[in-house]
Amino acid sequence: MTSLSAMLAPLVARARREARDVLLEHEGYDLLDAAGVRTPRRIVVGSSAEAARADLARLGGDKVVVKVLSPEILHKSDVGGIAIVANRPDAVGDAVRAMETRLGEYPIAGFLLCEFVRFDAELGGELLLGLRWTGEFGPVLTVGPGGVFAEFLAGNFKPGAGVAMLSPSLDAARRADALRRASAVGLALDGWRGLPGRATVEGLERVVAPLVALGESAMPEPLAECEINPLALTPAGPVALDVLVKLGGPAAPMPAPRPLAKMKRLLEPRSAAIIGVSEQLNPGHIILNNLLREGFDRSRLYVVKPNATEIEGCRCVADVASLPERVDLFVLAVSAAQVPRIITDVVSREKAESLIVIAGGLEEKAGTEAIVREMHEALARSRATSWRGPLINGGNCLGIQSRPGRYDTMFIPEYKLPAGGPTSRVAVVSQSGAFAVARASKFAGIRPKYTISTGNQMDLTVGEYLEYLQDDEEIDVYAVYVEGFKPLDGRRVLEAVARIAGRGATVVLYRAGRTAAGAKATASHTASIAGDYVVTRGLAEAAGAVVADTQEDFEDLVRLFARMGRAPLDGRRLAAVSNAGFECVAIADNLGALELAAFAPGTVARLADVFARARIDSVVDLHNPLDLTPMAGDAPYEAVVRAVVDDPGVDLAVVGCVPLTGALATLAAGPGHGEDLTRADSVVQRLVRLRQEIVKPWVAVVDAGALYDPMAHALAEAGIPTFRSADRALRALDRFAAARLDRGARVRDAALAGA
Repeated sequence: MTSLSAMLAPLVARARREARDVLLEHEGYDLLDAAGVRTPRRIVVGSSAEAARADLARLGGDKVVVKVLSPEILHKSDVGGIAIVANRPDAVGDAVRAMETRLGEYPIAGFLLCEFVRFDAELGGELLLGLRWTGEFGPVLTVGPGGVFAEFLAGNFKPGAGVAMLSPSLDAARRADALRRASAVGLALDGWRGLPGRATVEGLERVVAPLVALGESAMPEPLAECEINPLALTPAGPVALDVLVKLGGPAAPMPAPRPLAKMKRLLEPRSAAIIGVSEQLNPGHIILNNLLREGFDRSRLYVVKPNATEIEGCRCVADVASLPERVDLFVLAVSAAQVPRIITDVVSREKAESLIVIAGGLEEKAGTEAIVREMHEALARSRATSWRGPLINGGNCLGIQSRPGRYDTMFIPEYKLPAGGPTSRVAVVSQSGAFAVARASKFAGIRPKYTISTGNQMDLTVGEYLEYLQDDEEIDVYAVYVEGFKPLDGRRVLEAVARIAGRGATVVLYRAGRTAAGAKATASHTASIAGDYVVTRGLAEAAGAVVADTQEDFEDLVRLFARMGRAPLDGRRLAAVSNAGFECVAIADNLGALELAAFAPGTVARLADVFARARIDSVVDLHNPLDLTPMAGDAPYEAVVRAVVDDPGVDLAVVGCVPLTGALATLAAGPGHGEDLTRADSVVQRLVRLRQEIVKPWVAVVDAGALYDPMAHALAEAGIPTFRSADRALRALDRFAAARLDRGARVRDAALAGA
């Protein structure tokens, strides 16, 4: 097999000489041959007369595929540039002659006479493989439905579900998993309606692997795109019947590498300065108060403010030059117009190892180009020195809340967003600060170790934060909100996700800007270009992320994974308990890939005893889901939940409680009733105690109005994943189980491979 580089260089050189931005199809075939992808036997001819004299016996078979070769005809069937004829000189000559006449307006470089490859062209018999360069992820290979079914299936499958998205950042095992999960590829692997599968994962990998390698070595220059459609799945293996190769140019220049070793200075600073603090309670003053509240060392916290000596007990200095030391962190809580000069001053005087820029509009507003350019030039110069310059977070952000760093630049007053409590094993990385704090207000009892809002990513990126945090053993859940990736930062994110998933932690990702309107809103919000949502989703899932479909799902999944910690999960067998028939039905209707467990005889006996003592045995039958009816009281509820989660055939559970029944203590103490959910014998406190005792994953559902918010809040604060409807709970549990079981399988495979 000819080496790829040896084959590619002269093909590209010839195309450039002839002012072509594509390879002719026979050149594309030659490239695939060099990559180890099987192609049809073929003969190149220059005219109909030459076609009539060709040695057609070399092609074999009783038919020949005739194709026109032209740099301006990319889709031959649209203009009559392809024909299937008998394998006879006269038939082939006539077909070429007809094309010469019909396509005379195009520049014709010759004609291709190809072997007619027989295969089953029914659904699942052919695939499309599209390799292209993307600014966010680098080379991406899409594997999906091919041939005449491609457009129909792409438009009718759930977005992203029918295709596999592959990247050089994924190893062979993750590529194989992505191929198996893709619906359209599954048709080829598994067959349908009694038809056998046409391919194996191993067979597809022999095509996929060299294409991924081609993308890694030859994109974006000299190649921009390589598409095979169709890849025929023949009994002898896959064959590329048609190929289109487009040439590309160099990628956009990348900035100088950032001094990421200084990330610890940013996230855990020992000294800090703030500019933009007024005597009144403005954002800068709130940030100052937040740092003091978190216990930051007042003696190493400076306020840059002329004509002042002290604010909140912190020393004031007149300007950047007057700072008594190079601080680890400098927070800019000033208007966008002031930012470039301040950054230039800080950088030129080497006064800070890292900066957080709060202001928005810095790089978007007309008229600021010169001063922004000056700022970037100063930063670039600093990166070329031994000092390497500072790291910058922002702008257009709320900054960072770092519990290890004892600081919080999110200028939200504490009474608006209480920050106390133990640190959770969670990190939030969000482009939008508003999204981060809105989610934080809903994460009852979850206090992330880090909450990082990156804003416009004028310097530090989402991927760089994930890369820095990926090995932090104090973080089990990474909650990531992304609107747009900086060049190639999507690939950095994928690599970090794979590393995080590989060590048993979880990345929950929400990708915004998934529609044309959403992408436009994203661009106006953060001044970053939204990438392709389907590509992002496919690649992120292949790397091991849990991708949320909606913002509600994002909240539910983060809460669920954070609350469950590293609770073991062996399967999908679910036990369901409720006191309402409609909720039992809702649970059964929304199982997804979960399955209702069959209770063991010992469990059935325990449940029968509880039902009899609660006097509900004559009202309902014993089956899963268990309907306790509104007559079941606090103690029977606890006993039933304990019995089902003790069952060895149960892997996880959902405990629903429609709380309006008078048989349960579900209300906060108040006038007009004797209930108090804080009493030790209330169903709430009983469930709280169970949470402390039970290792298996289980969740609660409180399906009722605002009067029962205290109950839901009490359960959530105690560490119980609590939902307000059964369908949301089941949807999250299904995703949780899939991710945990997939992770367990990977760990076992890795252990076996190591052995």
